[in-house]
Amino acid sequence: GAKMGCFTFVKVMMILFNLAIFLGGGTLLGVGIWVKVDGESFLKIFGALSSSVLQVVNVSYLLIVIGAILLVIGFLGCYGAQKESKCLLMMFFSVVLIIFIAEVAAAVVALVFTGLAETLLTGLVTPLLKEKYGVNDTFTHIWNATMTEVNCCGLNNYTDFNNSYFYETHGSYPRQCFGVSPSLAHPHLRGCFLQGCFKQILEEIRTNAGVAGGVAAGIAALEIAAMAVSMYLYCRLDEK
Repeated sequence: GAKMGCFTFVKVMMILFNLAIFLGGGTLLGVGIWVKVDGESFLKIFGALSSSVLQVVNVSYLLIVIGAILLVIGFLGCYGAQKESKCLLMMFFSVVLIIFIAEVAAAVVALVFTGLAETLLTGLVTPLLKEKYGVNDTFTHIWNATMTEVNCCGLNNYTDFNNSYFYETHGSYPRQCFGVSPSLAHPHLRGCFLQGCFKQILEEIRTNAGVAGGVAAGIAALEIAAMAVSMYLYCRLDEK
């Protein structure tokens, strides 16, 4: 009787928890599709969330992907627990485990290969900055928004724009490279952001590492708990 009561309680909690995930995923998916289809009305209602329409489009893809993943996880967990389906519970466990492993792998790669990432990005992005900035609107919008938000210039520093299409055409560096008092002269003038975006982004990450680590630990704990509960239900179904 006590075992049966415990099983029922865990089952109900599993259903409610995954129902919340399912509804949250549906909401994110809906918002993502809305932003993708009609980003302008979204901005009018919620304000200018970014200086680039392209960023809104990128956010929409992110919301759609996360929403879809949460929908799948929520459905498998909720329906699997409600129907007491071993197959669905195992699928739920497997999907959450894959996501957990991917997150751990991403964290390890981020810690170990930061220097390698900088070298690779320098080799790939710097030539693109020289060729595409000021030519390709999409590419230019992304970099303008990034440099404005992060207070940086180029990937490594302002010299990434030396001998670039933009510098050759305008005879200056991008105005986003300058601080409070914009200038079209040389970047050594007061107010120029001499630091590159890669180092600035790394600095931002380090500054907020505590918060990010806490959030990551919380998500990992939820994933581990979800896997443990699904495996508990899976194993108890053998005893029923």
